[in-house]
Amino acid sequence: MESAIRFARGGVPLPSVPTPLSRAVADTSDDPAHRIPAPAPADLPPRASGRRHASHTTGFWFVAVAFTVLMAFGTAPTPLWPLYEARDHFGATTVTVAYASMVVGAAAAFLGLGHLSDRLGRRRIIVPALLVGILAAVVLMVWRDLPGLIAGRILNGAALGLMASTATTYLHDLHHEARPDREGSVLPGIVATAANLGGLASGPLVAGAVAEWLPSPLITAQAIFTLAMAVCLALVLSTPETVDRELPAAEPPSRFVLRPGGGRTFGAAGALGAFAFAILGLISSLGASVLHGTLHTDSHLVVGLAAFLMFGSAAGAQLVLGRLPLPRLLTVGAVVFPVGLVLCAVALYHPALWLYLVAVSLSGAGSGLLFKGGVERAVSVAEPTSRAGVLAVFFVVAYLGMGLPSVLFSIALRHFAVQTAVIGFATVLSCGAVASVVVALRGRAPGPGELSAHSGNRATGAVTGPSSQGTSRSASPR
Repeated sequence: MESAIRFARGGVPLPSVPTPLSRAVADTSDDPAHRIPAPAPADLPPRASGRRHASHTTGFWFVAVAFTVLMAFGTAPTPLWPLYEARDHFGATTVTVAYASMVVGAAAAFLGLGHLSDRLGRRRIIVPALLVGILAAVVLMVWRDLPGLIAGRILNGAALGLMASTATTYLHDLHHEARPDREGSVLPGIVATAANLGGLASGPLVAGAVAEWLPSPLITAQAIFTLAMAVCLALVLSTPETVDRELPAAEPPSRFVLRPGGGRTFGAAGALGAFAFAILGLISSLGASVLHGTLHTDSHLVVGLAAFLMFGSAAGAQLVLGRLPLPRLLTVGAVVFPVGLVLCAVALYHPALWLYLVAVSLSGAGSGLLFKGGVERAVSVAEPTSRAGVLAVFFVVAYLGMGLPSVLFSIALRHFAVQTAVIGFATVLSCGAVASVVVALRGRAPGPGELSAHSGNRATGAVTGPSSQGTSRSASPR
């Protein structure tokens, strides 16, 4: 079975030793007597003297930390929405619009910019992602009204899209450079899943603790994440680049091409992503209102805890059950997901905080499994040269599912009680998820070995964004 690193690079095998170009630089020392003469190409400027870089192993963990922090920043507002409501005097619908504005930035990053890391380099995309994240936090601190909140969330989404579409591949690259003898290792995929979903889970918990115990939480929380992202920026700047721009670039891959007859299966896979993300978006945007208004819980920390359990359960389910065969994976998800949604409705009809926390945990676990299955199914019908483009579209559909249903739910609250709206919401999501699973599994089965190139390490099917899959080659630190 090919390794996950082959999937991350579009199935192009990587050399186990440095390429000639990278060897000449890697062996260069500060002592001129030890330099290996290598004539520079006439059409390229001479290399600048390289600054000190961390090792590939250390850089691997630096990138994982940066991935975690930026994803945490994306979900940090979850327990803070009631405070924004009170500050800017708006209601539940506006909360969901502000939350969903992140989708605009993320979609633009996924479709327009994420693939650039194959040409410009992984670090050269991660660094701007962190800079945009810092800018988003500053906007949220200094522009203290609704337009500033929406602008900050759009920037936040753009930062998340850039990070998610590049960091997973960067982790694979760095691990391959550090341990070329362990090409089939599952470590990069596991770390990517833990960093991504772990970050999404920890953001609300951190922000909830800030809102519970520290003054000026709307400013303090952003300041904490600004500082954390600035530290991560310094760490990433010291991480080696893994794409050599001096090597000939391959032909750009097609953005979105499916195998013949794969349209229906891709549609079902996209629906799985949208339904799975819908519950995550609802709890992230309106969970605080539900807890305060129906379960009579005023603790910001409890609001953060609910989101933490939901995202954490999604990560745990993927890591523990991710190696199940795809039909079984989707079947388990199609059972656990509706059970969690039903328990959410029961917890609101007969208010019980413990039951609500169990319900969001089960919903999150089912969501994680459905989403993972959707990723695998989408890739199975993509043309080999178009996997990154197909995944980019898949993630845009999933993020739309995170935003739009929450807005519709908030509109429904104007006409129905929250319990009634939750029952309707749970019914639509459950039926939609089950129907999507049926269609996805009835679609054209992947050819022999088709999934092996990218699902040998199944943890990479986590909520990590489309992996770049150009023909980037190993490069020495710059």
